[in-house]
Amino acid sequence: MSSAKIKKGDSVVVLSGKDKGRTGTVAQVMPKDSKVVVDGINIVARHRKPSQANPQGGIDRFPAPMHISKVALADPKDGKPTRVRFEEKDGKKVRVAVKSGETING
Repeated sequence: MSSAKIKKGDSVVVLSGKDKGRTGTVAQVMPKDSKVVVDGINIVARHRKPSQANPQGGIDRFPAPMHISKVALADPKDGKPTRVRFEEKDGKKVRVAVKSGETING
């Protein structure tokens, strides 16, 4: 099992699309589909017909998955997007921000 560059709970910056430049926290990672769900980013509206479970119907708004290439990890130092590299510290494989050299927690 290889380590993932982006994990659940990471702070990420959106690089392209309607939410470009916005920052959010990763809620879910789907490695098989190369997608991530970021809280408050890429919100879509679904119009729901009234059903027995939801007799009122209405509009559901929720964050949709987006491709992992559209987000970059936020640098722990300044919050700007950065790439990630892996280093070994004290016998443990850790993620390091390429821009600042800071270790990323987790």
